[in-house]
Amino acid sequence: MSFFLVFLAICLVGMVFWVGLGRRSGKKGDAPLPALLDGGFEQPPANLPPVLLPAQAAPEDVDRVRFSLGLRGYRMDQVDQVLDELRDQLVSKQEEIDRLEAALRAAEEAGGPESGGNTAPGKNAS
Repeated sequence: MSFFLVFLAICLVGMVFWVGLGRRSGKKGDAPLPALLDGGFEQPPANLPPVLLPAQAAPEDVDRVRFSLGLRGYRMDQVDQVLDELRDQLVSKQEEIDRLEAALRAAEEAGGPESGGNTAPGKNAS
């Protein structure tokens, strides 16, 4: 019986709070609701130093990255920052590889037909 009375008291307090909140937000000209009751929670400002990678990250650098633990795991802002940086580095490396391969192909095409008729090294052409 006492559990039922406690449950009933909690429900009553909750309903009074709900009705009071509804009446306050329904009035015009009143001050706005506090931020926690009106718009929800905002992202707290970062108070930890950023997790940074060197400009030319090596696999050892990625192995050394450690993220701070948040309420439900790693801090998403730190993980997102490192992943964005890794993506940018991979893109720039791939562009450099593509550029060098194109230059190599162009050099082979330019020198390929003329050097194709040459004899093997060490042999006379006569």
